[in-house]
Amino acid sequence: MRAVVMRVLSASVTIDGEKVSSIENGFLVLLGVHKDDTQKHAIKIADKICGLRIFEDENGKMNINPKDAGAKLLIVSQFTLFADCSSRRPGFTDAARPEISMPLYELVVSECRNRGFEVGTGVFGADMKVESVNDGPVTILLDTDDFM
Repeated sequence: MRAVVMRVLSASVTIDGEKVSSIENGFLVLLGVHKDDTQKHAIKIADKICGLRIFEDENGKMNINPKDAGAKLLIVSQFTLFADCSSRRPGFTDAARPEISMPLYELVVSECRNRGFEVGTGVFGADMKVESVNDGPVTILLDTDDFM
């Protein structure tokens, strides 16, 4: 799995002109599922997201985890994180098909909620407009290949 984790002051998802989810102070997470990912990958990346210490302490050091910062999460499925850009037209054969990616995406959301986070979501497979006001900006790339 891959995740782009952005520390945000606010983020929202709009579909067909209607805002379906929004957060203040937290993480906007763009989540991609690889065709070979399993529940183990979903649990591990949820654990990483929920434990990232990228909020500043009283000394201005990134040392506070999202729970202690009172952060909320907005998790949006994004298969394009597994784009093969070896040619000018990206291919997506490494991205998991919906029958695999949807349950794993939902597991990540569930795992984050089970850890006590308020989690907003996009709508799986929908044409979404995602807005964010990045804080810092702080953007972290996570890939389960790096820590499994």
